[in-house]
Amino acid sequence: MSQKDVRVGVVGAGSFGTTLAILAADAGCEVTLWGRSRDVVESIRNERENQVYLPGAPIPENVRATSNLQEATEGQNIVLAVTPSHVIREVFGMAREFISSDTLVVCGSKGVEAETLATVDQMLSETLPQLPTEQILVLSGPSFAKEVAQQIPTAVSLAGPNEEIARQVQDVLMKPYFRIYTTPDVKGVALGGSIKNVIAIAVGIADGMGLGHNTRAGVITRGLRELTRLAVARGANPMTLAGLSGMGDLVLTCTGDLSRNRQLGLRLGKGEKLEDIQSGTRMVAEGVRTARSVHQLAQREGLDAPISAEVYQVLYEQKPVTDGLYDLMHRPPRSEHEFET
Repeated sequence: MSQKDVRVGVVGAGSFGTTLAILAADAGCEVTLWGRSRDVVESIRNERENQVYLPGAPIPENVRATSNLQEATEGQNIVLAVTPSHVIREVFGMAREFISSDTLVVCGSKGVEAETLATVDQMLSETLPQLPTEQILVLSGPSFAKEVAQQIPTAVSLAGPNEEIARQVQDVLMKPYFRIYTTPDVKGVALGGSIKNVIAIAVGIADGMGLGHNTRAGVITRGLRELTRLAVARGANPMTLAGLSGMGDLVLTCTGDLSRNRQLGLRLGKGEKLEDIQSGTRMVAEGVRTARSVHQLAQREGLDAPISAEVYQVLYEQKPVTDGLYDLMHRPPRSEHEFET
């Protein structure tokens, strides 16, 4: 698949969707970027910049912005799915009739659906039944949109069950500043990229409370164990969670100031209310919704996930962050390598 012949549709004009559109355009593809918000689409058309979600990043002329979903999905070789995870079914349900059976769909969204506990690839597979499973891939890893747009060196994972198909996408999207590693572990990449957002909220809360570097390191490390335990229960390879879409993305999201989930946690740790934080921004912190899903997953599987449980209670049961800290630190003694309980 030669870049100059590849047509790419990007569904979702948030910060990461816009960045992937820029990346695909830089690779020589003809790109159509769909955005739901008129002001975002007009900003890209008129200013060649997404002034709402990615200010300061110039958008190449071979990126065409549209609010017409058919234009962004019909006749494309590759469709990049980068909407918030909770609207995947809605948006791709509307796009279903336009996506042909030979299209490759690559999901850059992160999240786990509440109640069904479906991962992003499962949601797409169920919504786009005309696509064989191997044509739905997941892209994840430590990749702040702003830094990718600035061509700062970045490494990510691309998961797909068919290595040949994954390499086709890798060949199109990989650039000297954006290195892609393929893996067949779709479950591990999808879950690692989702659950880490919940742990990042916990780290943000701890930092907002002023607890220091020891606490941060402890939460990240025990959070990685928790993340791995939950993902393996769903069929993931534990080695995946030690890689880019597990540990790599976890460290970035827990420590980087560009992390929306960390920033939300910081403000919670300083005493702000969730509803006040969310009402003041158009950005989506996926960890808020995912915290509910992870809590359900742990309960359904009978697994110990204490950090995620405390985040869930802070977000949804108005538990004071000081009580959450107390309860975590007063859990019964355990072995560090205890895994099943």
